[in-house]
Formats: sequence, structure tokens, C-alpha cells
Amino acid sequence: MRSFGTLAFVRARVRVLASRDRDRGLSTIEVVILAPVMIMFILLLVAFGQVVDGRGALDGAARDAARAGSIQKDHATAMAEARKAAEANLDDVCAGPVTVNQTSEGFVPDTIFTVEVSCEIRGLAMIGVDIPTTLTASFSSPLDPLRRTA
Repeated sequence: MRSFGTLAFVRARVRVLASRDRDRGLSTIEVVILAPVMIMFILLLVAFGQVVDGRGALDGAARDAARAGSIQKDHATAMAEARKAAEANLDDVCAGPVTVNQTSEGFVPDTIFTVEVSCEIRGLAMIGVDIPTTLTASFSSPLDPLRRTA
């Protein structure tokens, strides 16, 4: 009777060892399959983070451009200063040229000076997905009644 109990124990032990052998290497396969997926997910998060960061930088550039233009004496100087302010803010954010357009009418005292700033953000090109992402932001600033006279 004793040998039967020992034989059952040996068979159970062999089953445990055999099942262990079948599972050997599974974690390596899981890592090989999941690692590239996780890396791509992290890169995608970084790329979308850059798009969000670019959106914030573009909003700030539009604000600065409208303010820089609204304190100038004449329209030509106002547009030049607005363009200069926007380009300074978007130096490391945009992949291409920065465009600044006035969307308000005229340049008369006590009116609103509105500019629209747009450029192509680098965002997804970082991960090899070359999707042009052009963002646009607009901001208004009142023309300063005490603006520069010289």
C-alpha cells in the first residue's frame, strides 16, 4: 500500500514538472510582443504632448503678437512687430514658417487689433508619422489710445 502512495506522489510530481516545462519561455514571448507596443504607446503620448504644448505656445504667441501690434503708431510697424513677437515665441515649436494675419478691420484708435497666428507643429513627426499638423490661434487687443507717437 505504501508503494502505491509513493507512486501517486511521483506521478503528481511529474505532472507538476511537465506543466512547468510547457510554461517555460512564455514570459520572454510576452515581453517580446508587448515591449514594442508599450514603446509605441509612450512615444505616441509624447507626440500628443508636444501637440498640446504647441497649442499653448501658439495661443501665447497670438496674445503677444496682438499686444505688440496694438501699441505701435502705424499699421505697417504694428504688423512687423506682431510678426516679430510671434516668431520669437514659436522658434522651437514650429516646423515651418509662422504666418501672422490681421483679421480686424483698419488701424483706428479705440478699436480692436486682432491677429491670427498659424504654423505647422512638429508633434507627430517625432515618432515617424509625418502628418502635417497646422494649428491656428487668434487673439485681440485694444489699440492703445496712448500708443507710441514717435
